[in-house]
Amino acid sequence: MHIDDTDRVRLAAAGSAVAFCPDSNMFLGSGLFDLDAAWRYGVSVGLGSDIAGGTSYSPLYVLNQAYKVVAVRGGRLPALRGFYLATLGGARALSLDHHIGNFTVGKEADFTVFDFAATPTLARRTEIAESFTERLSALMMPGDEQAVAATYILGRRVHERRPSA
Repeated sequence: MHIDDTDRVRLAAAGSAVAFCPDSNMFLGSGLFDLDAAWRYGVSVGLGSDIAGGTSYSPLYVLNQAYKVVAVRGGRLPALRGFYLATLGGARALSLDHHIGNFTVGKEADFTVFDFAATPTLARRTEIAESFTERLSALMMPGDEQAVAATYILGRRVHERRPSA
């Protein structure tokens, strides 16, 4: 689907949301979503992983692809904005931000714990990072499922990476 400024005005006015699925768009060759234009017009956007048309469920992989799509379009996707899309931005796009999306007291505790030293490349990138934002950027680029240390749903651990043999 290709949308123009008239569509963006209508989407924003209707309170509609858009799922940004960069991996799917690139896999299908269906175009590059204009994230900056969507935000400029006030369209709610969340990061999506469309495995039917893409190649990965991994939010880190999809963030990496989103970074590239935005860059090819001449923009920048800072790590904080990227992780916003994957968390609170997605929750807002689904109108679930009163239940999930951040660590506000009273919300459901659905979250992932990342290991910033899961791979030698990730360990080196985060070791030289000078800020938490730089660490997130390092996680967004070479990070993958190996970086997932644990996953919690409703505050209960449902996954924990097994130590390497």
